[in-house]
Amino acid sequence: MDLFTNMCQPAVAAAESAQHSEAAALAARLGLSLTEVSDATLPLLLVLTPTHLEVRQTGANSPGPVRVDFVAGALDYRRRHGGGKNQALARAVGLKGGKKLVIFDATAGLGRDAFILATLGCRVLMAERSPVLAELLVDGLARATADPIIGPLVTERMTLLTGDSVDLMQTKALGLTPDVVYVDPMHPTREKPALVKKDMRLLRLLVGPDQDAPQLLAASLAAASKRVVVKRPRLAPAIAGPAPDFAVTGRSSRFDIYLTK
Repeated sequence: MDLFTNMCQPAVAAAESAQHSEAAALAARLGLSLTEVSDATLPLLLVLTPTHLEVRQTGANSPGPVRVDFVAGALDYRRRHGGGKNQALARAVGLKGGKKLVIFDATAGLGRDAFILATLGCRVLMAERSPVLAELLVDGLARATADPIIGPLVTERMTLLTGDSVDLMQTKALGLTPDVVYVDPMHPTREKPALVKKDMRLLRLLVGPDQDAPQLLAASLAAASKRVVVKRPRLAPAIAGPAPDFAVTGRSSRFDIYLTK
C-alpha cells in the first residue's frame, strides 16, 4: 500500500475493558469495525483510552499515537512563546493591531492552526470532512473546554462543523461571511516516509491527498470577504487556478494569499 496516496479505514478499539461499550458505540456511529487493541492486521486503530481518543499506526517501527491536545505539549508552548502577531500565520491572515477577524478554516485537520489563530483573538469556524478526524477534534475540544486557562478561549472562539467545506460554503451553511478562508490541503510528498512527522504520516493514511484542492480554492474565493490563505510546502507550486497576489514564507511553509476585495 502506498502510504501517502491511499485512504485507510481504521478499526475502533478500547484501551481498557471498561471502555468497550463506549468504543462499540463509537464504531457503530462511524460505521467502522470494532476490534481489540492488540489487533495489528489493520494499518490504523482508533483507540479510546480512559482519558482521550487517539489514532495509532500498527506494525513494526510505527510512530507513537496522535491525538488532538490543545492543553499541553507543542500547542501550549506555541500559545505562550509563538511570537504573537509577528509569526507568519498571523501575517498571512492579515492580523494587525487590535483587528478581530472571523476565519473559516476549511481543512481543520488536527486543529492546530485554528487554535493558534484563536489564541491571537480570531473567531475560528472549523470544518472537517473526515469523520475520524472530526471525532478527534470533538474529543480535543471537549477536554480543552474543561481547562481553566484555555477553556473560555476555546468555548468563545472555536466552533467545529463536520462536512465538506465546498458544500458548506456554496450552500451558505456557515451562517456568516468570513473575513478569511484558510486552506491547508493534504498533498502528495516526495519526502522519504522516515522524514515525515508522525502526525502527517497518520493524516495521510486517514484522508489521502486532497484531489479537489482547485475546487476548494474557487469556493473559498467566492466565500471570503477579504482574503484566502493557502498553506503550502515552501517549495511547492501554487494550487491550480488564479495566481496568488503575494506570499508569506516561513522556514518550511509558504502562505499564498489571494485578495478577494
